[in-house]
Amino acid sequence: MAVATLNIPGKELAQLGLTNPNVHYQLSSEELTSQTLQLEQGVLNNTGALCINTGEFTGRSPLDKFTVKDSITANTVDWNTFNIPIEEKYFQQLKRKMLHYLNSCNEVWVRDAYACADPTYRMNIRVINENPSGNLFAYNMFLRPGEDELENFQPQWIVIQAPGFKADAKEDGTRKENFAVISFTHKTILIGGTGYTGEMKKSIFTVLNFILPHDKNVLSMHCSANMGCKGDVAVFFGLSGTGKTTLSADPNRKLIGDDEHGWNNNSVFNFEGGCYAKCINLSQDNEPEIFNAIRSGALVENVTFIGNSDEIDFSGKSITENTRVSYPLHYISNALEPSIGSTPKNIFFLTCDAYGVLPPISRLTAGQAMYQFMSGYTAKIAGTEAGVTEPKATFSACFGAPFLPLHPSFYAEMLGQKMKELNVNVWMINTGWIGGGYGTGARIKLSYTRAMISAALNGELNNVEMEKHPVFGMMIPKNCPNVPNALLNPRNTWTNKEAYDKQAKELAKLFVENFKKYAANVNKEILSAAPSAD
Repeated sequence: MAVATLNIPGKELAQLGLTNPNVHYQLSSEELTSQTLQLEQGVLNNTGALCINTGEFTGRSPLDKFTVKDSITANTVDWNTFNIPIEEKYFQQLKRKMLHYLNSCNEVWVRDAYACADPTYRMNIRVINENPSGNLFAYNMFLRPGEDELENFQPQWIVIQAPGFKADAKEDGTRKENFAVISFTHKTILIGGTGYTGEMKKSIFTVLNFILPHDKNVLSMHCSANMGCKGDVAVFFGLSGTGKTTLSADPNRKLIGDDEHGWNNNSVFNFEGGCYAKCINLSQDNEPEIFNAIRSGALVENVTFIGNSDEIDFSGKSITENTRVSYPLHYISNALEPSIGSTPKNIFFLTCDAYGVLPPISRLTAGQAMYQFMSGYTAKIAGTEAGVTEPKATFSACFGAPFLPLHPSFYAEMLGQKMKELNVNVWMINTGWIGGGYGTGARIKLSYTRAMISAALNGELNNVEMEKHPVFGMMIPKNCPNVPNALLNPRNTWTNKEAYDKQAKELAKLFVENFKKYAANVNKEILSAAPSAD
């Protein structure tokens, strides 16, 4: 793009309150990388990717994300530990302080972009950053308008991100110095005190999770999606570490997107223009597309290097396990552009069950799908400290609780309705343990998981004999191409069958206990799909 011909939207910025004379507008990824290096805010790795350290925060801070409680949100937002209200006066105060801070900086970076690949739902975004690396993230992750589209660009939402600005918690109504504040009335997002770039994309995602389902009858989803050669679309839900990005990056299918999508009456469409993939233990053999996307223009966060070299140590986690890379969607060789596919034929709920209870693959009824969707289960290993070896169950409603402004039942019932109308298959995939829980059993091989997903996508499981799980009720295929039959029923993989039965009941109790907070707001079909904890 010949950015020199673009006019900086100075009048609009001045009306907002940004009067800094040194505004960099709509720079290329090469220019932003160069400026980051000049400011000594990052280094290049051996493949030319820009590597930065995001400082104190290497992940989102859900307890510091606020929504302005006003006439739009007061009676619509599901106020809870993720949707935390803040008064309008504090939003206005923080906005004034942030703009004053940015006006005192040597320079600022501004980018116009948009979300939603489907033009019907396009949302224009203006991003204002304190640092060039933050602007590079915005370039990578949001959709990029052409130069002709920028001539009359009118932003619908504003994102102001200043990692160096710190709130005064007592004076500004925040919990700590860092914050992310969303105002639906002013269509503005304020992010300060944190250099973690993911706060920007997840704040926009939160906005879309309100607007699209509530106002547009579009199901917004925290998922990845891809499309086969016959146009069949598959959607993958799952929490971090379950394989959502890995399993959707299939060389035999076109990638629609790896994280955020909308589902309307005719299509599934990507919200974003890029991918934000985890780097921990990344390898070229297991995830070649992501590995090869780490090149010039990519932004890598919080990695360490091998010795004194410029080669990334992907196993390194001395800074964080949440090492990340952002890159444009076209860095994936089989990406679908524009990133819009048909309505899905298959949906996969991914879980990494470290208890070794859930089947490697099973089929869900509509009721079970809604129940499991609202549960959003996975199990994580607590850590590597001495004596800490037990799995920990994690539940995140709709596989994205921190980003859901509305009650989870709103999204779940939309999912169930669409499933029934379109006769969509829903599968649960356990990418975790079999033959016992963590420490006793073994992690399911990625090759087997890929084979099971391929069989489901190809219709090879539609007519096989199935058996019902005695506790969770889902249907388990008795055979699957390229997967040993003995692995399909988890109980059969345990040496001690009574121990399995006991563990299955214990896990069911965790599900039931977690679901109590939703029970009053859901229909009988969902409630009847609960596992048997007796």
